[in-house]
Amino acid sequence: MPSQLLRTKSIDKLLAEAEEPERRLRKSLGPWSLTALGIGAIIGAGIFVLTGTAAAGEVLEVHSIMKAPLLSVLLHGQHALGTAGRPGAGPAIALSFFLVAVACAFAGLCYAELASMIPIAGSAYTYTYATLGEIVAWIIGWDLILEYAVSNMAVAVGYSAYFDSLLQTFGIKLPQKFMEPILNSSLHPTGAYFNLPGFVVVMILTIILVIGIRESAGANNIMVGIKLVAIVVFVFGAASYIHPVHWKPFMPNGWQGVLTGGAIVFFTYIGFDSVSTAAEETKNPQKDVPFGIIASLIVCTVLYCTVALVLTGIQPWQSLRNAAPVANALHAIGLDTLERWVTLGALTGMLSSLLVFQLGQARVWFAMSRDGLLPEVFSRVHRRFRTPHVSTWVAGFFVAIPAGVFDIGTLADLSNIGTLFAFLLVSLGVLVLRRRQPERPRGFRVPWVPVLPILSVICCLVLMTSLPLETWLRFFVWLIIGLTIYFLYSRRHSEFARDAQPAAEAAGSRTPHDGAGK
Repeated sequence: MPSQLLRTKSIDKLLAEAEEPERRLRKSLGPWSLTALGIGAIIGAGIFVLTGTAAAGEVLEVHSIMKAPLLSVLLHGQHALGTAGRPGAGPAIALSFFLVAVACAFAGLCYAELASMIPIAGSAYTYTYATLGEIVAWIIGWDLILEYAVSNMAVAVGYSAYFDSLLQTFGIKLPQKFMEPILNSSLHPTGAYFNLPGFVVVMILTIILVIGIRESAGANNIMVGIKLVAIVVFVFGAASYIHPVHWKPFMPNGWQGVLTGGAIVFFTYIGFDSVSTAAEETKNPQKDVPFGIIASLIVCTVLYCTVALVLTGIQPWQSLRNAAPVANALHAIGLDTLERWVTLGALTGMLSSLLVFQLGQARVWFAMSRDGLLPEVFSRVHRRFRTPHVSTWVAGFFVAIPAGVFDIGTLADLSNIGTLFAFLLVSLGVLVLRRRQPERPRGFRVPWVPVLPILSVICCLVLMTSLPLETWLRFFVWLIIGLTIYFLYSRRHSEFARDAQPAAEAAGSRTPHDGAGK
């Protein structure tokens, strides 16, 4: 058993299996479609919310050791409790966005190299199977399912609130009984019947994903276009209302504020890794996937920094600590029509994020099933559409039903810790393959190895320790459930176990004969 747990899968075999006719996915994506997928995943409603929060800072009331950051608990114990402020970056939030983009680029470059070598569905799961072994691959695959699912459940719940807000601006009021989840974040009844918009939007996107990757990419391109137009309209519409006095002082809380702001906005960049989940459906993955990852990071960095500068220029940064800082800032300067564009941009941002993350989740189920770690039904490919339709439907219901029942916004940190863990393992995977297979062709190479991958690992560890202790405990509970499934089912059904069984039977059949001969 130990040898099976640590066995890695041959890259050549991974590539050969992807070309099997009954499981081959349609290759129809190009570099710009992949870039749009990355932008769709990275830029959600957060650009209109967290920008203001990070600029103005937060006041945290931590009255439970479970709510305190892990690092604070390790260093200060019970002294981590109490009320503490997180100083805002002020106008320097634009600098925070830039520094965070640099940190994300470390992991992004590592993803780009592995994606150019292993252009297979599954992203970090597939990369770890080829570098760190079956048990680590199972852990990261199980972790990615959590990351994508929890993130989309939270976004689907938030979508209902934004959708309701947009309708009300036109004088339309829908029954609140069908606009909220049945249970709140404390698992207490809300009085609502079901979060119908959140459920419906996930299922509509699921149908689009089943119909085809080309159609899904086309829908995403439209949504990304609307979102970008909304951002550009905000930037140019509000630019004439900028007062440079609002930018002074540029760093009101020094570097501490800049770094704190960076910690708040880091998670707005999560999503570029989903580009690699579509590698198997890309025409020229060795070049196009690295291009999509890097280009989406560059475009999103420019947009984040620009929005941050305009927002802090039209209103004092101290006034931005609210749930809708961009919309409220526009209302304060009398640009109510522009406010509607921002709401529309937030909605389309959520839609494109939901679409891309549902695509990624289904591809992880598909890849794990193809390797035998999940039941074979999840790796079935639709005869006409050439999409993993079963895993797509399962992923859709896996998100849509909980989104209708639970408000799980407080569990969003589970998505964050899962993403950071994936970033960490991918960075280690680059180091492993550089050592084990230095001669293998790479369509893209991370510069300055091993420095950049090590910096990526360090950044991930630091940010993981900033998450609450309860998030770590929930993460370990999820991993324990996953390991239980692995040892009860997946280990016995993986292709390594299937390959070992005939060999063991053959050896057993020879043993009596050999013994008799002696």
